[in-house]
Amino acid sequence: MDAQTRVLVAYATAAGSTTGIAERIAGALRAAGADVVCRPAGPDVDPGPFDAVVIGSAVHSMAWLQPALDLLTPVAASGRPVWCFSVGGVQPRGRLTRAMTDGEARRIAQSFPPSLAPRDHRVFGGIIDLRRTPLWGRLFFRATGGRAGDHRDWAAIQSWAEEVAAALPEHHDTAPLGPAGEPPC
Repeated sequence: MDAQTRVLVAYATAAGSTTGIAERIAGALRAAGADVVCRPAGPDVDPGPFDAVVIGSAVHSMAWLQPALDLLTPVAASGRPVWCFSVGGVQPRGRLTRAMTDGEARRIAQSFPPSLAPRDHRVFGGIIDLRRTPLWGRLFFRATGGRAGDHRDWAAIQSWAEEVAAALPEHHDTAPLGPAGEPPC
């Protein structure tokens, strides 16, 4: 990148593992020379000042959390290139878990606005805490090879973030973003 591309990395998290993934992605984009703002998705987030958007969410019941879903409409309307990531309970490593996460990604994408065309939508494993999961859920999870703990694959996350960085559009206005992600006055 010749000029600093402005990138918004927005996320919705339930227990914090999505925050860590978003921060890792933001760090990789910064290392590649982008001007990055990493923050929770919410009604005050405006994709307008950015050249590209990376947005992710924790997945509960095969769906994104509402703050991330709500942000997708203005992101789609902005026309900016967008990459999406989901943080679920299963790390897509084997044949069965890959099929499960592929199905989960398809179901999640059905809730995206029809006008949104993400360049990629990746599913990553998160932190699994089964203490509040009903017995049938724990049994199903274990039967599919799952186990509690931190399942974030940092190498896969870093690799994907580098792929995103390599595909970012160039930006020609070199004014840096302010602390809240807005252009400076």
